[in-house]
Amino acid sequence: MRVALGLCYRGTHYRGWQSQPGGQTVQDALEAALSRFADESVRTLCAGRTDTGVHGLNQVVHFDTERDRDAFSWVRGTNAFLPADIAVQWSRFVPAPFHSRNSAIGRRYAYVLLESPVRPAIEAGLSGWQFRPLDGAAMQSAAQCLLGEHDFSAFRSAECQALSPVKLMREISIRRHGAYWRFEFEASAFLHHMIRNIMGCLVAVGTGVRPVGWMQSVLDGRDRKLAAPTFAAAGLYFLGPRYDPAFDIPGRTAAFDWLPG
Repeated sequence: MRVALGLCYRGTHYRGWQSQPGGQTVQDALEAALSRFADESVRTLCAGRTDTGVHGLNQVVHFDTERDRDAFSWVRGTNAFLPADIAVQWSRFVPAPFHSRNSAIGRRYAYVLLESPVRPAIEAGLSGWQFRPLDGAAMQSAAQCLLGEHDFSAFRSAECQALSPVKLMREISIRRHGAYWRFEFEASAFLHHMIRNIMGCLVAVGTGVRPVGWMQSVLDGRDRKLAAPTFAAAGLYFLGPRYDPAFDIPGRTAAFDWLPG
């Protein structure tokens, strides 16, 4: 039996998604909980690996099991063994061809940014921060050149393992809700640190440090050294993948309504 789960987690206290020596990753916690509930060793594959400090609102995973459980039992039973900052939101029985990563036809991220003269406290670890005023119109204009299919080498980390830097950026939205900005990105796939590097550039434009046209120059240059420093992980949220509707995979969780904007 192949089971798909939708997962929410606060990444603040984890060293990212992927299991590694020393533990303290979201995958380690999930697999330990699943194994205890199923009373067998369970290994998972996810839709998109997240870095240290990055959060997930609808991370999709799948695994194969011999255990016969009701669909919602996988939610309640697994959550009984998970820490408070990780929770399974839904479960589905899926056909064997379904693969959480390879079946995805797109991925979505949001970045939440506080604009304030003083640093965050309540939302520390849950949002980025910029103390200078931001020009929304300038950031919107600068983002337009990123839409479409491009070589995003200028926004790719040195550790990126993707086979190609060419990705299709389908949508970028930028909106303000009080003191908070919410940036959303949807693409065919993303490179390692791609959004955090784009955010660094957008904030440079929004604060007037760089002109609007600079973003196009960075993109065309295909050189990471031309772009701004990588922005903080705290405000980055993996909204989840998109799949063919035939798989009947939920596209959102209740946590989507928690984000400002």
